[in-house]
This record gives sequence, structure tokens and C-alpha cells, in this order.
Amino acid sequence: AAAETRKGNPRGWKVGGQAIPARGWERAVSAEEPLARVPASQSPRRGQRSVDFVQEVQETSLKMENKATTEILKSTTASILKEEAITERKWVKLEQTTYVDPSGKTRIWETVKRTTRKEDSSADGVSVIPVLQRTLHYECIVLVKQFRPPMGGYCLEFPAGLIEGNESPESAALRELEEETGYKGDVVECSPAVCLDPGLTNCTTHIVTVTINGDDACNTRPMQKPEEGEFVEVVSLPKNDLLQRIEELVAEDHILVDARVYAYALALKHATQKPLQVPFMKF
Repeated sequence: AAAETRKGNPRGWKVGGQAIPARGWERAVSAEEPLARVPASQSPRRGQRSVDFVQEVQETSLKMENKATTEILKSTTASILKEEAITERKWVKLEQTTYVDPSGKTRIWETVKRTTRKEDSSADGVSVIPVLQRTLHYECIVLVKQFRPPMGGYCLEFPAGLIEGNESPESAALRELEEETGYKGDVVECSPAVCLDPGLTNCTTHIVTVTINGDDACNTRPMQKPEEGEFVEVVSLPKNDLLQRIEELVAEDHILVDARVYAYALALKHATQKPLQVPFMKF
């Protein structure tokens, strides 16, 4: 659609409420919303300058919209009024949460919580991103495949588990890695506590990146140490082709993929591929 009217704006066009001078400008067309007129000197026939200008106008409009949305949300602060237990079992409990939304209205939410979180714990558990490094081999990401009853099938995941006792996230990550895969590694970095499924539960985790020296004697023939009732298959996939290999496994074995694993693989793909070319706008 093109910007067609200048009523109430004798000095020029507007984008996101910001006046733009009209003198010497040509019409610009956007697939999403009206944009400012483009100066003849910056017409698409002049190449990249036109694309840069359109991007700048779109970014300015988006920033102004985000600012307006933020101001509206600041008008009322959402808050929890009370939490009431509905039922509780060994590992999880269900609560009814009464809260006030940003408009000031009182609402009800059903919330799932773990019963295992310690009061002084920074998170419920850890998720480990293990990077296996070996001489003359591609770097691999070590994943695990296991049957998940709630999903009714097998799921491809990062090694993960709950933080026990007074463990630090780093210690818990190294323990879980060795239990589930047999590998011993070194912590590279640890994220702050991040949420897993905030629309359902308050569960949080630390994402811990660990490097594994595959040339070390202790890692040449790793032996898993699963807990009772834990059946885990180790799956190592090349880091430089992770997303494609995951999708092949999904197609062949009909398994599910944890969202964290898929998001990580997708991010690796985007980080290594060439940026998308912005097409010229047609007038």
C-alpha cells in the first residue's frame, strides 16, 4: 500500500507519527504499511541507498511502536495475589494462581510446579550443551535419546537433570553429563536461570556449555552411569551439520526433538549461512 494522503500534515508525510518533509519526494511502497516518500536522488535506480533508506524508515517506525506499547504496559503492573494448591504428588504439584493482569483485571491461571526445588536453589535443574572435540574429527554435539511418557515417544535432548542438594549448576552439569553419556568435561560457561515453559510452569534451568576432550583416556570409551529406571541412548552429531542431521533422524526414526536442541541447531545454521539479500522495491 502507498501513502496517499497529506491531510492534517501540510509539511509532509508521517511514519509512526513522525512528520517527514514532502518536498521532492517520490512515493514509496511497503508490503506491510505506508512509508515515507523516497527522494528522487535515492530512488531504487540508484541502488543500495534506496534499500538502506527504506530499512531505516521501517526501523524508526518499529521503535516508536515498541515505545508506545511499553508505555501502555507500564500503566499497570501485573502481580500475583495468591497461590492455592489443587493437588500434589511426588515430583509435581498443581496450583491455582490468582493474579492481576496489566489492565488491572483479576484472573485465574493453573500452574504446574516441581516439588523438588530447594528454597535457596537458583533453578530447578541444568541443561548441558556438550561439545566433543577430537583430533582429526569434526566437533560433535553430544545428545541423548530417551522415551518420554508424557510425549508417548522418544525424544532427542541435551543431557539434563535436577540440581541436587547444595550443588552448583556447574557441578550438577558435569555430574549429569557423566551419568547420561559417560563423558567427563570442562565447563565453558553457565547461563543465568532461564524458564522452560512459562505458560505452564515456573520450572527453570541453567544452560551449561561443556567441552569434552575426546582424546583423553577417560573419554575414549565412555561408560554411562544411569540411575534406576533411566534408559538413555547417546547420539553424537557433527556440529557443522547439526540441523540437517537432526531432521534426518526425525524422518527416519520418527522421534521428537526438544525445543532447546532444535533452537540451538537452527541458530548454528543462521550463524554460518550468508545473510538474506533484501530485494529492491518495485514502484
